[in-house]
Amino acid sequence: QVRLVESGGGLVQAGGSLRLSCVASGRTFSTYNTGWFRQAPGKEREFVAAIRWNGGNTYYTDSVKGRFTISRDNAKNTVYLQMNSLKPEDTAVYYCAAGAQIATTVRHYDYWGQGTQVTVSS
Repeated sequence: QVRLVESGGGLVQAGGSLRLSCVASGRTFSTYNTGWFRQAPGKEREFVAAIRWNGGNTYYTDSVKGRFTISRDNAKNTVYLQMNSLKPEDTAVYYCAAGAQIATTVRHYDYWGQGTQVTVSS
């Protein structure tokens, strides 16, 4: 069992930066692949970024490539999402997820956090 808690969201102006953190409880977290997803009002939850359990591979949706960076520190049971050059269209609730497979789809992840709100003003 893995419990995930996100933090770091907030209100920022366009062009600004935020760093999201996802702290996990559970001894086996370091063996799980981890992803970040987001959900804007009235829209489906969408993939943002993912990182393999050992940090060896990272994946991004096209709209955030070059602006967002996913990383993890297994010693701290924490995954990060550094978000730079934020745009109003990045506004959403951001969720951390963990699963046995690394994937870009919601159904492949077994554990989810409660989400953290990111709002980017123009």
